[in-house]
Amino acid sequence: MNDSPGSLDFSRIAPAGYYIALRIGFAFPIAERNALPGDWVQLYTRRGYMLHDPVIRWLYANTGVTRWSAITTPDTHGIMGEACRHGLRYGAAISLRDARDPGIRSFGSFARSDREYTDAEIAELSAELAALHAAFVPPANLTNAELEALRLLKSGLLMKQIAARLGVSEGAVKQRLKNAKLKLGAKTASQAASKASDFGLI
Repeated sequence: MNDSPGSLDFSRIAPAGYYIALRIGFAFPIAERNALPGDWVQLYTRRGYMLHDPVIRWLYANTGVTRWSAITTPDTHGIMGEACRHGLRYGAAISLRDARDPGIRSFGSFARSDREYTDAEIAELSAELAALHAAFVPPANLTNAELEALRLLKSGLLMKQIAARLGVSEGAVKQRLKNAKLKLGAKTASQAASKASDFGLI
């Protein structure tokens, strides 16, 4: 994940592995974390399972929570049986839509090998996923001037070159980048540019 908060420990409740994708828009998430077993990820990728995976199809088509065992989407490629053979026997799927932009969603798929998820565990996973979804909301208060400075910085221009391109002083550029860092919660201007890019702002 691009900026993974370490305080949220999904592996405690999903000991067999999990996958989360945050703030998916047209095609790609702003951030994701794949903590599924490596051999399963390789097989899943090699066989192109994603387009046929009943869990993924449920996550894109629904909002809310369910256990894998309750998903009725036809498993035409035997994916759930393969997952079971890789220790992913029981699971929970959680899909959230953004309150301000219904076209944006975050979701997670969580696995155990020993038993079904309890309602309390699913509620905890839902709360943690919702917290991450909220944490990755892009700031809406960056000015066009700040975004342009970040865009030029990301393109590889030096401070002097950015100032010349924008027709302002280097001090003005530094101030714009400082403001952008604060708004994006970044430690450096380069990190701010990277975060703005991840958020799709530049």
